[in-house]
Amino acid sequence: MPFKSINSEEILETIRMVETENLDIRTITMGISLRDCSHPDIKILCQNIYEKITKKAEQLVRVGEEIERDYGIPIINKRISVTPIALVAEAAKVDDYVEIALTLDKAAKEVGVNFIGGFSALVHKGMTIGDEKLIKSIPQSLAQTERVCSSINIATTKAGINMDAVKLMGHIIKDTAELTKEQDGLGCAKLVVFCNVPEDNPFMAGAFHGVGEPETVINVGVSGPGVVLNAIRKNPEADFGELANTIKQTAFKITRMGELVGREAGKRLGVPFGIVDLSLAPTPAIGDSVADILEAMGLEKCGTHGTTAALAMLNDAVKKGGAMASSYVGGLSGAFIPVSEDAGMIRAVEAGALDINKLEAMTCVCSVGLDMIAVPGDTSAATISAIIADEAAIGMINKKTTAVRIIPVPNKKVGEMVVFGGLLGHAPIMAVNKFSSDIFINRGGRIPAPVHALTN
Repeated sequence: MPFKSINSEEILETIRMVETENLDIRTITMGISLRDCSHPDIKILCQNIYEKITKKAEQLVRVGEEIERDYGIPIINKRISVTPIALVAEAAKVDDYVEIALTLDKAAKEVGVNFIGGFSALVHKGMTIGDEKLIKSIPQSLAQTERVCSSINIATTKAGINMDAVKLMGHIIKDTAELTKEQDGLGCAKLVVFCNVPEDNPFMAGAFHGVGEPETVINVGVSGPGVVLNAIRKNPEADFGELANTIKQTAFKITRMGELVGREAGKRLGVPFGIVDLSLAPTPAIGDSVADILEAMGLEKCGTHGTTAALAMLNDAVKKGGAMASSYVGGLSGAFIPVSEDAGMIRAVEAGALDINKLEAMTCVCSVGLDMIAVPGDTSAATISAIIADEAAIGMINKKTTAVRIIPVPNKKVGEMVVFGGLLGHAPIMAVNKFSSDIFINRGGRIPAPVHALTN
């Protein structure tokens, strides 16, 4: 079925959203398969990777900028995702994959994208030799690169939770923070641990090009918290049924714009359009906050009682509006609740209204999980692993994606502030539970899949 053209009234409304409500295309992400790059010789492997990425994506930034000019719609980021490197590199006769990360970084710099995702492994049921090499290469790789992002999937509803991988990731996150301590542990902002990871997510740090994807593809991430916020503020007396309908109508318009841009980018690049990810991904900019949306519904501060219900309604309405607008909604699509990237979330933490426990409850009903959370630098690896395990359990039981992007900031304590800059924003250091999870984490093994995984 052909994509229905957008009429002039819709275009004018979109222009208003862009000019006054922070509407933008957060990213166009080109997925590139590297499966044909594998080679036992690491030098040849890296050469194959570099040549393929720079050839396939050489026009990506130029086309993105052309579409911005032609349509008047800001495209904030142009990015690349690749086949999980643990799969591509496994035949290589080396002890670690740092050289591959450096190659990815070099290729990303050459084509001008701001991030490249896919230094990744899928270990939800166990680790191969290549998976383990990749995971152990993460700290050095993220410390030595600027644009490389890493993700590890440690659980699924079908497989359960790989607690050996959960334990290992606690140490990897700590090591990454230590190796990037001069940047306040910034390497951890490029590392995310998933349950039920989607294979077509265009957002970083979790993007990779899944094994079921085509040779190349264009996926689009749209973000419009400011647009949704404005729609809610225009309806101060609406009940929740009316409010949900307003959000759905708004999400419909945003999604239509995203698909238009994605299809146009694919056409100009000669690459198939994949999905539009309609995620309300906030930025530190005023008026571009998911927390502000929740407070506009009537909550004094994000995090107070009622926050989870408000977020559930928001997330569901966004998904329904997107599904009506496009047959190709994918990725995560819903509402993100990162702390450092959302000015309203930061204010809520500083006011004492929002803590990690409430954030964990909110992750049951939003798109992802505990995102861009800064914690004290002396937080133990076992505590970080236990936080990951809790989030994975939520995702596994509820058949949804959950994730953890946590930053144990070296030499920082609760109440201090860390500044990352740009879209990563700044974050107050949040308290974690003071009691130990060491014995629990050291059990290892695999938490079995829930009974509702038996769906055949």
